[in-house]
Amino acid sequence: MFITIMLSASQVFAQGRTIADFDKGWQFNLGDVADAQQTGFNDANWRTLNLPHDWSIEGKFNKDNPATPEGGALPGGIGWYRKTFTVPASSKDKLVYIDFDGVYQKSTVWINGHELGFRPNGYISFRYELTPYLNFGGKNTIAVKVDNSVQPNSRWYSGSGIYRNVWLVTTNKVAIDHWGTYITTPEINSKSAKVSLKVRIKNGSNVTPITIKTTIYDASNHAVAAGGEIIPKDELKDSVIISNQLISVKQPFLWSVNNPYLYKVITQVWCGDKIVDTYTTPLGIRYFNFDVNKGFTLNGKHLKILGICDHHDLGSLGSAMNTRALERQLQILKAMGCNAIRTSHNPPAPELLNLADKMGFIIMDEAFDCWEWGKVKYDYHLYFKEWHKRDLEDQILRDRNHPSVFIWSIGNEIPQQSDTSALRIAPELAAIVHSLDKTRPITSANNDPDTSNKIIKSGAIDLVGYNYHEYDFAAFHARYPGQKFIDTETTSGLETRGYYDMPSDSTRIWPDWTMGKFVGNPDNTVSAYDNVRPSWGSTHEATWKVMKKHDFLSGFFIWTGFDYLGEPTPYSWPSRSSYFGIVDLAGFPKDVYYMYQSEWTNKPVLHIFPHWNWPKGKVVDVWAYYNHADEVELYLNGKSVGIRKKTGDDLHVMWRLTYQPGTLKAISRKNGRVVLTSVIHTAGKPAKIELLADRSVINADGKDLSFITVKILDKDGNVVPDADNKVDFKLNGNAFIAGVDNGDPVSHDPFKADYRKAFHGLALAIVQAKEIPGDVTFTATSKGLAPATVVVKMK
Repeated sequence: MFITIMLSASQVFAQGRTIADFDKGWQFNLGDVADAQQTGFNDANWRTLNLPHDWSIEGKFNKDNPATPEGGALPGGIGWYRKTFTVPASSKDKLVYIDFDGVYQKSTVWINGHELGFRPNGYISFRYELTPYLNFGGKNTIAVKVDNSVQPNSRWYSGSGIYRNVWLVTTNKVAIDHWGTYITTPEINSKSAKVSLKVRIKNGSNVTPITIKTTIYDASNHAVAAGGEIIPKDELKDSVIISNQLISVKQPFLWSVNNPYLYKVITQVWCGDKIVDTYTTPLGIRYFNFDVNKGFTLNGKHLKILGICDHHDLGSLGSAMNTRALERQLQILKAMGCNAIRTSHNPPAPELLNLADKMGFIIMDEAFDCWEWGKVKYDYHLYFKEWHKRDLEDQILRDRNHPSVFIWSIGNEIPQQSDTSALRIAPELAAIVHSLDKTRPITSANNDPDTSNKIIKSGAIDLVGYNYHEYDFAAFHARYPGQKFIDTETTSGLETRGYYDMPSDSTRIWPDWTMGKFVGNPDNTVSAYDNVRPSWGSTHEATWKVMKKHDFLSGFFIWTGFDYLGEPTPYSWPSRSSYFGIVDLAGFPKDVYYMYQSEWTNKPVLHIFPHWNWPKGKVVDVWAYYNHADEVELYLNGKSVGIRKKTGDDLHVMWRLTYQPGTLKAISRKNGRVVLTSVIHTAGKPAKIELLADRSVINADGKDLSFITVKILDKDGNVVPDADNKVDFKLNGNAFIAGVDNGDPVSHDPFKADYRKAFHGLALAIVQAKEIPGDVTFTATSKGLAPATVVVKMK
């Protein structure tokens, strides 16, 4: 029976269900301990902390750590977490669950000494039911053993511990199951959208007929549509019931990358006149298509997917999830013009998808970095046969309602792409995905995308994914006639922020394995002119020039948006983090960021570089990225050194100058009228510190962050480009310093500290709120420099 019921916003709070933040007040011990799962175990001497927590990021960099520099050169080990809590006696007739968003890795969980289970995958979310083992009204102890001791088990920095959020969920015995809703939009036009909702109800009680009521709310929290279903008593025999609803939304607002309009779907379960459960599901109404010849369209309009790949770490915060830190990364990428993210190479934190829904990012949601054959000795290949089905199902069930998720990826550079075993495994994985979601295409990221590739040959994937091979893009249809293209990974350009080698107009291949032993620069730097690439990659400009030419090239995902811990190509130790990022580890953009901004946004851009502090007489190349202009004229100390115009497929212009100190000024013009002016001065000696907080007011919730940029300036206020002064930080108020950084991939200074050396004139301090409102005063001092202070309000 179909019924229509409209609920007001005041009626839709989570009646019948509680979802409690379970992050506070855990005890932690680094190192294995016998019997720590027992309720009587004495953990009084253990460290008290709040989750999410990454113990590796608190360690010391060492090339001999088993993770190796590829894994970030930080320690792993075994860690134990314990928490004692109470569940009210009034919950005795309810069901209680614990939800882990992610634990790295090999976690075993106990409640009151009873083992609940083991999960080897460090990136998957999972749930255990606690109900049968709880002391309602009394004390309960949850214990978690995390084993990240057997390494290397990752090709990048993984972190260690309960590094994502944990939730305590209480429901009635009749309730919507875990990840128990599935929303699709089978028909969309300008007048209406049909919303299909499948609801999986767990029935743990002998109840009278139940009613499912669903209301859809718009972004202003107004009810716009409703539906429901009465489930007769004779259908309540099974422990799980599926309810199907089809609801029409009139004149729908469509979700897009530029206008990510979100509805929310509130589903309530009624037993008689009582609400026994309330469940919220996000809804973005949108339609999209990948076409063989026209590429990608969103809501009927052509759109190039302008994406980046990123690993999960948050720089100096490590892998410990923090929503504000992730939001800051996405804001930086959005300002560059990026509209898509690939979750390399694992399921992301739920917060990433929540933010992508709200901010307008297309997500390629990736499952595995390997299947049955490993890439490092102790990685997931050891568990793939036993666990891949459960892990992949959990990923799809968790993520399939997010409007930001457009593509499922079943693997990255899978070693078996060249083996006939892929003809068996790829279709199996695709069938698992399609059994749970048929609305999104499947791809796999192939670094050997020729016609011998067994994953492609299997027919399991809907989009043929290329990793690199940009020189093969134009001939894609000759190789794969009738197939659809996505560039799953590309570029791998290398840069150190603020460092420049001359000349700039020749490409360096680092490392070039055909030339024997790689040397590079003695200080492990890489030029930031976008002229250094590894042997398998390309420069940023070279790839974008190809990608922008052809509509059938639906989009690409650049390696990478941000530098990340581990994989310090082209070097190894003493480097401990990557050079691939368009943005450095601290969140400071490298110069190539502005090339993308000039191409991908409508924002007027004029960016000239490098700095203007050089030995007298040195020949220096000056580049300019610009848009909305016909030309750029450059002046040195007031004298024009020439007008440059982009011709053909140029993405920048260049002047080659003999250095003399003073001032560089660039002026961009359109039809003779000035568009923008950019000025760089020769900087003097370091004289003072400047502090810039990204937000001066944050929430006193124990989690919110203010990112404070530290600049070393000369007496005239110019950033000193070679400044490496050690800066000490002091904080007064109800907050603490959560991390420090400077973007230097070679630094071995700790991230958890109250000081940082500047790197090319910049450093970063991250202030984290406690839970008491008030002002926090942050002060930076350095020997011989005028200090600086900034006030951050905790509200």
